[in-house]
Amino acid sequence: MSSTPVTVIVPGYDVAAFAEEALDSLRAQTHRHWTAVLVDDASIDDTTRIFADAAASDPRFRLERHEEQRGLGAARNTGLSRVNTPYVAFLDADDRFRPDALTRLADTLDRTGSDFAVGAYVRLRPDADTPGYTAGDVQPWVTASTSPARERTTIAEHPAASGNIVAWSKMSRTRFWDMHGLRFPEGRYYEDQVLTQRMYTAATAFDVIPDVVVDWRQRREGGSITQRLGELDVLRDYLDALGEGIAVLREAGADAAVQERGALIRTLDLPPLQLIAETHPDPAYRIALDAFLETLPG
Repeated sequence: MSSTPVTVIVPGYDVAAFAEEALDSLRAQTHRHWTAVLVDDASIDDTTRIFADAAASDPRFRLERHEEQRGLGAARNTGLSRVNTPYVAFLDADDRFRPDALTRLADTLDRTGSDFAVGAYVRLRPDADTPGYTAGDVQPWVTASTSPARERTTIAEHPAASGNIVAWSKMSRTRFWDMHGLRFPEGRYYEDQVLTQRMYTAATAFDVIPDVVVDWRQRREGGSITQRLGELDVLRDYLDALGEGIAVLREAGADAAVQERGALIRTLDLPPLQLIAETHPDPAYRIALDAFLETLPG
């Protein structure tokens, strides 16, 4: 089992209902050599106290607080500035790690020497009849990106990896981030999509594993950004992120990944947006979506 230290960056804004479960999933890790930077993005609920109590009671947790809300990208960047371990990973404070997540990812990096490792994830959906949440199955696009296991692959060899565009399903070598000046865009939604395509195209090699490492929560009250795609400004950031991610792949000459990404967007992302556009009261919604569609590969 790996003994390589890893820093987990845990950003949170008003996630008091879920933060303790996220932190408990860290405490339960079979990989014992971790620390976590808890970044409170100026929460106004009990998130501040939960993070502060964790840091006061367990030296593995370190607390950073933004005095004004700056967004998820900025919170992750604050965490990155505090990393002093060989490996770095991310966990959003409303999600949860599987117990072997850090072990599986760190063991893979120790063995292969790759720049980063990518694991599978599932949706954590609200139960219909109870206040709880239940993890679903691995979705086809996630399976395509992470199964079967591959070691020291590249985006040219495995273009379907480009469909795994979330920050929290990965563990990286910290020096990889520093060498390529990788940081999250700030002041916008969907900040991890472009960054992830930069990771794929900059990597000498990366690994993929079919193991589920994260349960990704779909909040019952609809507060997560993926549940706000009916808002015009959210849509525009979403489409910009999709388009810029494809541009990163295209500029790197990852033509097969460009086609894979375009096909996945047409299959997965566009249908629900088109349904929203059919009844959206603002014609700018349909105009923005149609303009994006004209530029989409495939």
